Amino acid sequence: MEMTPKVRTFIDNLCEEYPKYNHIDPAGYANENLKRGLRNADGTGVLAGLTRVGSAQGYIVQDGARMPMDGRLLYRGIDIRDLVAGVTEDGRFGFEEVVYLLLCGTLPDAGQLGVFHEVMSELRPLPRGFTEDAIMKNPSPDIMNKLGSCILSLYPYDPNPDSCKLEDMLRHSMELTARAPVIVAHAFAVKRHYYDHESLVLHYPRDDLPLAEDFLHALRSNKEYTPEEARLLDLCLILHAEHGGGNNSTFSCRTLSSSMTDTYSAIAAAVGSLKGPLHGGANNQVMEMFAHIKTGVRDWDDDEEISDYLTRIIRKEAGNGDGKIYGMGHAVYTLSDPRAILLKKYARELAPKHGCLEEFKLLEAVERLSPIVFASIKGDSKQISANVDMYSGLVYQMLGIPAEMYTPIFAVARIAGWCAHRIEEAIYGGRIVRPAYRFLDPPKAYTPLDER
Repeated sequence: MEMTPKVRTFIDNLCEEYPKYNHIDPAGYANENLKRGLRNADGTGVLAGLTRVGSAQGYIVQDGARMPMDGRLLYRGIDIRDLVAGVTEDGRFGFEEVVYLLLCGTLPDAGQLGVFHEVMSELRPLPRGFTEDAIMKNPSPDIMNKLGSCILSLYPYDPNPDSCKLEDMLRHSMELTARAPVIVAHAFAVKRHYYDHESLVLHYPRDDLPLAEDFLHALRSNKEYTPEEARLLDLCLILHAEHGGGNNSTFSCRTLSSSMTDTYSAIAAAVGSLKGPLHGGANNQVMEMFAHIKTGVRDWDDDEEISDYLTRIIRKEAGNGDGKIYGMGHAVYTLSDPRAILLKKYARELAPKHGCLEEFKLLEAVERLSPIVFASIKGDSKQISANVDMYSGLVYQMLGIPAEMYTPIFAVARIAGWCAHRIEEAIYGGRIVRPAYRFLDPPKAYTPLDER
């Protein structure tokens, strides 16, 4: 809806006045007791709780100092590399197994896993009329916003939505994990129809397919995909399913859950957090940055020219102008991100088959040169390495998945981890999250309206 001239003028005036009454001096954040971003001065996170769900490990603290280490990602104590190797060596899909592990705390045996597959397939269809009422009647150009609103819209269909009993929270969790791919696929189809003027094609979910296969089946108008594509998507879902309790979206979920609100509100909040370009939305930012680099660098084999362009990005002279090299650096990982290593391996294998070898090599060069350029400009010896977003966008591109679906796929995978943390917080947290902010203004007298 377009703003009227009156509204536009009024808002412009408010923006001009805002700094006069609201400015906060950045120097004020230097107070040692203030934990900006809930981080300590050395970059470690403020310890806010306990969890048995997952852990992202990227450094060790030795003699009071943070020491870099190769990154590890643990799901219920199991290394993500071992999980991936286990399902890959068996030649099977593993996402459902990971969901079971995260929600229940242990790996299922063959019988339990078989029943879990059946239950998840049974829960996959959306309520009758949901696509028409919640998605088609109010289409959105952004799939993440539509996913969040649809999660909230599932609340009235639940017979006991506010319950924080374990049985209900487990049911909520399985239903949301099973239904999210269908919501995202339908929201994307409706978006393409209403905003891109393409034919509207919707597919019902199939109960005989693993979630990754059914997602591709629902996502593509011709329902076609290769086994290689489905297994690679399954891998991506596994890698994105969990990342400890301290990341922004999971902490958002745990914060809401600490108030004992309903599952739908807590998970919708996490979706909103993940959308941000400094969090899950970074995979889109990597590809946008990569597009700038591809056009701004003439010789993709020239390290000097690539370094010069990266220098311009950091100095806000190129790219989108915010001075960030997306895909590089992480709040926890120092020497390496295990998810990036695994995705890079598969990207390297896929690139020649999809005519993307030169693009892959350019991304490798960005990964290799960015730490050097960053150190030379910032004068900072901080260890930075590629994070999961560096190669996930290229992998999705080679899978034929549109850019607007990158972050929604992340969300589809992460719902399982969010729900596991929500259950843990609701059952064992025991205290509402309530940090403090220092108030800066001095006491002021109220001024009557006729004296202002």
